[in-house]
Amino acid sequence: MLRRMRTTVRLDDALLTRARREAARRGVTLTTLIDQGLRLALRRPLRRADRPRVALPECLAGGGVQPGIDLDDSAGLLDRLEGRD
Repeated sequence: MLRRMRTTVRLDDALLTRARREAARRGVTLTTLIDQGLRLALRRPLRRADRPRVALPECLAGGGVQPGIDLDDSAGLLDRLEGRD
């Protein structure tokens, strides 16, 4: 059994007018339209653009890859890490 609760929400007048028109166009009640929209908003994860940007630290010490290291050679990297160079 689906339980429903009555609540009060405050909507911008223009938004409410658009919502009523859209509900009528779809042949559903305003409550159904709001219910569907809320379910959709809660189901969909945030898009990348909606997530806060993370500032990554930048190393200013210089340096880079050690001489003789080829980052495209994973087997060679593994050998070097395991001391088999």
